[in-house]
Amino acid sequence: MADKEMRAVYAETLIELAKIDPRIVVLEADLMKASGTMVFKEAFPQRAIDVGVAEANMVSLAAGLAAEGKRPFAATFGCFASRRALDQFFVSCAYAKLPVKLVGTDPGISAAFNGGTHMPFEDLGIMRLIPGIDVVEPSDPVSLAGLLHALVDSERPGYLRLYRKAARPLYPQSETFSLGHGKLLRSGKDAVIVALGAIMVQEALDAAVLLAQQHIDVAVIDALSLKPLDIDLIVKWACTTGVVVTAENHQLAGGLGSAVAELIAEGKCGGQALQFGRVGIQDQFGEVGTQEWLKEHFGLTAKHIAATVQSLVAKRNQL
Repeated sequence: MADKEMRAVYAETLIELAKIDPRIVVLEADLMKASGTMVFKEAFPQRAIDVGVAEANMVSLAAGLAAEGKRPFAATFGCFASRRALDQFFVSCAYAKLPVKLVGTDPGISAAFNGGTHMPFEDLGIMRLIPGIDVVEPSDPVSLAGLLHALVDSERPGYLRLYRKAARPLYPQSETFSLGHGKLLRSGKDAVIVALGAIMVQEALDAAVLLAQQHIDVAVIDALSLKPLDIDLIVKWACTTGVVVTAENHQLAGGLGSAVAELIAEGKCGGQALQFGRVGIQDQFGEVGTQEWLKEHFGLTAKHIAATVQSLVAKRNQL
């Protein structure tokens, strides 16, 4: 399977689901072209609603539709989904236990030329704090389609962090996905990298190749689901290797690194001493630039991940 735009997969999968599930409705805040959902509107004109530049209103409308038995997917840029419409999502959707699926597009550095105001480095931390919701970030077209199927079936509210651009396929079409479960992409005995999202999972895999050249054998986990987190999978490989590094296109505070650090601090590996490190945004705002420049600028590359792993493996070996 060739690289394919994730937003195209998002729209095509919703069309496929909507053909058999009349509950599915798409809501947009003047960003149908950006989200790729114009094709959904063409297929189901009565089930596609563009509310204009009114994100809070969009989420409130989605709550009303969910209360009437619909499965709304409400999409906007991740900065607006997590910050501008937070109160409506928190109260009208999550507190009310309504299965609204909020979609935040252009996560982290993928916002690129939209710059700091549109570059959500904090959305996962915000959403992770909301009780009783699913928080997922697919890493490739196949996992996106699979997690969309899982979100439709879930009775919980959900937040889908959606990378819009083309992504390299990581999974065969036959792969299945479920909420709360990650995937082991590569096994290894010296360390484990737990990564989240299309950008950082690929960088983690590239880092594993770099580390193999240094005779460091690294496992790579695609977390896929931040909430619920796949505790069993992560703990298993943390205990097996003794070295854990997280990699995310997000602030170090509040996201994947924080979630995994909590597991380690809770002593899930018994008395075993673990070496732990995080790769992510270090308490910074976003900037304007190409995605490649931003990766280097914020330290989100394979070489940054590899250097972190290499340092921790050296510390472990000195014990």
